Amino acid sequence: MRPLEGLVVLEFCQFLAGPSAGLKLADLGARVIKIERPVKGEACRQLSIKDLFVDDSSLLFHTINRNKESFAADLKNPDDLILVKKLIAKADIMTHNFRPGVMEKIGLDFETTLNINPKIIYGTITGYGDKGPWANKPGQDLLLQSLSGLSWLSGRKSQGPVPFGLAVADLMCGNHFVQGILAALLKRAKTGKGVLVEVSLLESVLDVQFEAITSYLNDGGQQPQRSDVKGSAHAFLSAPYGVYQTKDAYISLAMGDLLFIGSVLEIDFQKYTDKHKWFSQRDEIRELLAEKLNTQTADYWIDVLQKEGIWCGKVLNYEELDSQPFVNELQLKQTVKNSAGEKLVTTRSPIQLDGEILTSTKAAPKVGEDNVTIHEQFLN
Repeated sequence: MRPLEGLVVLEFCQFLAGPSAGLKLADLGARVIKIERPVKGEACRQLSIKDLFVDDSSLLFHTINRNKESFAADLKNPDDLILVKKLIAKADIMTHNFRPGVMEKIGLDFETTLNINPKIIYGTITGYGDKGPWANKPGQDLLLQSLSGLSWLSGRKSQGPVPFGLAVADLMCGNHFVQGILAALLKRAKTGKGVLVEVSLLESVLDVQFEAITSYLNDGGQQPQRSDVKGSAHAFLSAPYGVYQTKDAYISLAMGDLLFIGSVLEIDFQKYTDKHKWFSQRDEIRELLAEKLNTQTADYWIDVLQKEGIWCGKVLNYEELDSQPFVNELQLKQTVKNSAGEKLVTTRSPIQLDGEILTSTKAAPKVGEDNVTIHEQFLN
């Protein structure tokens, strides 16, 4: 039995942050019901990655919404709203990421919802909180990466701001949302009362940067100092940290004693005995490392370095990753199937409980696919 089995979650969320939280709750055993507008459904169904679609919904939607059910309802329709309120009365958790004021207009804000269900865990995600001049601005991942300073941490100095290739603000906000909901469940168990859980994309993406921002706040307001050497990996770490090209591939070097690494690679680093120079002169040091590492293959250097306990590894692309033995040994992939029998291969939950890997076989639902079942179980 999974820890959240028996809990019913009503998900009014769109796109990524909220639905990614719902995905994690579903993997932990909760019954997650997406409340979607009829016919078109949630907006993410039409937001595609590389123009890839499955059963008229984007592959992106499928990656975030597997193992859920769909209940189609028009929140502007009084009859549908009555049904939704009946569902709320029997739910444990409801989540939404509408802009501030939207749920108040519908009559589904936290205080009103408590009158329907005094024990509801009510979770809301905003872009920038629900107060102040930013409250109604669009909360979108790239905009948050740009606003929060995050885009000045990656890439080389000469590149200017470089956004991540993943929706890190959305994904981290989803993780924080799950943490808040689980904490709220514990609080409700103690008090017997409903709990309001609030997170914002802005606060989440700032929390991701707590190391960098703490350094800035306590180091005289010094901005991140990115290297301008190819393969630079961290604005706040000294050499050798980074990625290096070898004769046939790339390897990464993590933190380590530079002088010891130099002795293993037969590079004279005596002029850098002062450890402060490992940061202040890291571009120069990394160029010396790059020149040496480019003389042999990646496997050759990994063998030499790992024998000496130096942290290093090969830089893999997705094809190379997929061929690694650990992918099958750890069962890192799973196959899910939709109601039409179509199959998709995706990743699984990274959590194991008592040795059980949390997998699921159910793909994302079609719009309103579960209306009949939900009517029979909750609304009759």
